[in-house]
Amino acid sequence: MNKVITSASAVRPGRALGLLLALLLLLAPPAVARPSQVQVARQFLLAILRADYAQAYQLLAPEVSAAVSPARFRAAARPLYEKGQQFRPSIDLYKLGLRIGEANDVRSFYSFMFKSDTLAPRPQVQLDVTFRDSTATRILSFGLIPAPQRGGK
Repeated sequence: MNKVITSASAVRPGRALGLLLALLLLLAPPAVARPSQVQVARQFLLAILRADYAQAYQLLAPEVSAAVSPARFRAAARPLYEKGQQFRPSIDLYKLGLRIGEANDVRSFYSFMFKSDTLAPRPQVQLDVTFRDSTATRILSFGLIPAPQRGGK
């Protein structure tokens, strides 16, 4: 018995599936990487420092934007903007970590300092951003943290 092999039967089913998957991967749009918390925190602060409050407001956690009007947000962000005018709006990451609250809730935080403040022994002020947990990418809270002052004797 002679078998006739046609081009369609020459490709094994497993190999055909592999070729099909490879073709689909090539044609699929590339996956967009989700920004990290530090990237979101930096983007948020830079938006505030250039007075782009609308862009910064979009980065708030849904429950925060539901509770805080854009006008109240602008008023809360204004001190950060003013410090940026005082120190120049270039920032660097200063520290990051976790904060444990009174109810044992753990929040991720990122503190930035102004680049013009880098030669000081410690920054005069920190720009602080907090997230709900280590996986959240929306801002839960933000503010200024003044540098600790040494007590005189």
